[in-house]
Amino acid sequence: MPTDLPNLLTLSRIAAIPLLVVLASINAPWSDMAACIVFSVAAITDYFDGKIARERGAVSGFGRMLDPIADKLLVAAALMLLAGYGRLSDAGLFPAIVIMLREILVSGLREFLAELRIGLPVTPLAKWKTGFQMGALGTLLAGDSGAPVIGLGFLPVSLIGEGMLWAAAVLTLITGWDYLRAGLSLAQGDNAGKPPGQS
Repeated sequence: MPTDLPNLLTLSRIAAIPLLVVLASINAPWSDMAACIVFSVAAITDYFDGKIARERGAVSGFGRMLDPIADKLLVAAALMLLAGYGRLSDAGLFPAIVIMLREILVSGLREFLAELRIGLPVTPLAKWKTGFQMGALGTLLAGDSGAPVIGLGFLPVSLIGEGMLWAAAVLTLITGWDYLRAGLSLAQGDNAGKPPGQS
């Protein structure tokens, strides 16, 4: 049900996006730090919604559909805010583009394979990619202006964030290639020509 706790947590990620946009657009040290906190809390719900759903045996079709959508909307909004407000260096735009393209690729693969009743499982490396990606985006949203609010003004926060974004982009390329290869193999293999449930 959409009102189950795991689904409410998933929906909260989507609900956080307008607040994130408003805070980032204010462009003040306190609002940058607040944007980082809102994004980080929203990102953490991605771990707990799945964990709670599995523990309670409450995994639903609604949740499976909405979870990746919420993730991609949150990531896309953060990347566009960072690029639009000049919070990324010229070099930082490249990993951002790689990440966006990978999200579109995986979404397309999942949509195609869903028609064949074939799932595309999340790999352990993809989870590492998500961790670096979410950490990088939260760090970049705080930026060098927001860091002093919590006494971290001595750190090159934007540089650290971009370093993490590059790490996420490298993992993105690896996992994107793995997903593409697996997706094409499944689509062209024996499973593609058999009714659902047969292997």
